Amino acid sequence: MMLIYSSPATWDALSQSERDQMEVDHSELYRELVRSGEWVGGNILADPSRSIGVRVRGGTAVTTDGPYAEVKEHLAGYDVVDCESLERALEIAARIPDAAVCGVEVRPIMDVGGLEM
Repeated sequence: MMLIYSSPATWDALSQSERDQMEVDHSELYRELVRSGEWVGGNILADPSRSIGVRVRGGTAVTTDGPYAEVKEHLAGYDVVDCESLERALEIAARIPDAAVCGVEVRPIMDVGGLEM
């Protein structure tokens, strides 16, 4: 899984043409991954201000509005790919345009048994 991070300050600092180019670059990469059969799925996430935290304490669910912690970067979206090696996953992550302005984290998705930890 490619966890894509963003920062409002970084995004706001980009020109409209830079934002447009990122969209073009994303689209080209995704079309390539679909053609190669490596694309599994992905999505853009809503702004962190729209999130609701849920924690169960003493058997009671407590919710809080917005992100739990004050952070400069937030998880903005994710892509799931099925590729042959970690090296290929890192190659794909480096091509996600957000890697150049904030960051992309590569994290394996565990099987239900979780033995690959």
